[in-house]
Amino acid sequence: MRSTAKKAVFFDIDGTLWDRYNVIPESTIEGIRALRAAGNYAFICTGRTRSFVQHPKLHAVGFDGVLAGCGTHIEYQGELLYYHKIDRSLAIDTLHTFRKYDFFPILEGKDYIYFNEEENGFGETPYGQKLIRELGDRLRRVDVFLEEGEVSKFSCGMKDGGDPECFEKLSPHFHPLVHNPEVVEFVPNGHSKATGIQKICEYLGVDLADTYAFGDSVNDLEMLRVVGTGIAMGNGTEDAKEMADYITSDIYEDGIYNGLKHFELI
Repeated sequence: MRSTAKKAVFFDIDGTLWDRYNVIPESTIEGIRALRAAGNYAFICTGRTRSFVQHPKLHAVGFDGVLAGCGTHIEYQGELLYYHKIDRSLAIDTLHTFRKYDFFPILEGKDYIYFNEEENGFGETPYGQKLIRELGDRLRRVDVFLEEGEVSKFSCGMKDGGDPECFEKLSPHFHPLVHNPEVVEFVPNGHSKATGIQKICEYLGVDLADTYAFGDSVNDLEMLRVVGTGIAMGNGTEDAKEMADYITSDIYEDGIYNGLKHFELI
């Protein structure tokens, strides 16, 4: 017999809720609203820090909360439940380490993201342009961080997979999530989307067996592993599909709606 307990469903943003142009399929909106109308929880669950989860389109869908920054920030119904801030001296040392090994740093905090547009020509890249366009006044230069900023994780541009010595040097404090030879996230040890989900479930009294997650890439792997049912998008990476319990259709082919329907969540 199917459990009638309240379910909690977690949704990655990029490549899952919306595409590279910030287009959210109408079926996704319909599905998530139906999920909540049926009495279940819906959470954004993203590697983006909270400063980069501001787009009105996302919040207009309707979510119970936001798990941001790979588990370093948790909100429920607008209330901050948990936030991990990296010690300032460690953050500054880490910034210097990135530059020593020719990594291009993006410092990600709760309120602001810090990077220098001209450094390595980053402001001219598609991702740099996306950050500039979406962040608006939440974008700050690195020297502002050095004066008064706070961060909870890092992302970096790198060349040819980066210098292994840099990864080793930072391993006591951070674990890397390598997206490709040019992009890596550095997340504080002890934090991930999975740890954030566990904290939310403990707070809400939801059994992990009654949790579901939709994701598409490397920073979703621990999330897909920890939930009761991990669902990879049809457009997801091979490692996400291998980790998942179920592969739904592509984002453009009603992937979230079809996944929710398949598991009778709507």
